[in-house]
Amino acid sequence: MTSRISHTSIDCRNAYELSEWWKQVLGYVDVEGDPNEPGHEECMILTPDGSHLVLFIEVPEAKSVKNRIHFDLRPTDRTQAEEVERLLGIGATQVADRRGQYGPGSGWVTMADPEGNEFCVLRGDSERTRT
Repeated sequence: MTSRISHTSIDCRNAYELSEWWKQVLGYVDVEGDPNEPGHEECMILTPDGSHLVLFIEVPEAKSVKNRIHFDLRPTDRTQAEEVERLLGIGATQVADRRGQYGPGSGWVTMADPEGNEFCVLRGDSERTRT
């Protein structure tokens, strides 16, 4: 017997605001018939086809250390550099730039969402097929 991951949960200070921010990043949507609203302590978003869910849960304590688990994002319709710029434009911060760390075309950019949760941006799909 095995288990499967039901959804990914993220502790946060403001579930609504962070779920709205991540919807912009990922292109996810609210659960049909259960929209997220300001003041909700738990906010679920999911892929349009329902294959992956992310639940934002408000907790009283602030983030205090580096994430032990994080998202690695791969841009589907733009380059890594274009995605980094887009994310900076909507409120992400850049934590570290590891592009080229293992030679040309390698590496990632570590970023943080508005609450400081770290994630990485990898090379885009089109960049991977060229090299």
